[in-house]
Amino acid sequence: MPKKESTSVNRKAEIVSAAIEVFAESGYYRATTAHVAERAKISQPYIFRFFATKEALLLAALEVSWTRIIDSFRGVVTSSSPEQLESDLIEAYEKILEAHRNETLLQMQAQTIQEESIREAMRNGFGEVRHIVLEAFQKAGIPNAEERTLLFLARGMLCNISMALNMPELMEV
Repeated sequence: MPKKESTSVNRKAEIVSAAIEVFAESGYYRATTAHVAERAKISQPYIFRFFATKEALLLAALEVSWTRIIDSFRGVVTSSSPEQLESDLIEAYEKILEAHRNETLLQMQAQTIQEESIREAMRNGFGEVRHIVLEAFQKAGIPNAEERTLLFLARGMLCNISMALNMPELMEV
């Protein structure tokens, strides 16, 4: 990859990372591209070289967050034994929550945004995660795979709430 193209890709990733932080902290509607530019230490017009709108920037941020979860879960599915599958998926998600808190907060906020493109991105992300888990549970011979998938996803949402509100007691067993 030529140097200019490589620099451009890195700058785009830096902008998305800054956007994840700003959107998670301020919320999509209160955050501005000026805030993102300030966090990324660039000029605001430079953002628009990569993203036509703030919505396009949010969609890129959501793609990063969903890709992280999906790739992690696929890795677990290919390397875990049927007996360890569910606990390994839980552990993988807990690591994501710990290391990428802002991405989780971003997703939580995006669930309430009514723009169709954002709703579609969220449906696609949740749908892919559900598909990966359900298929893995079925292949592992886990009884009641559909119900276990539902419970797994519900527990994940509870993990999100627990983390966001700093209420670890929600996860006590």
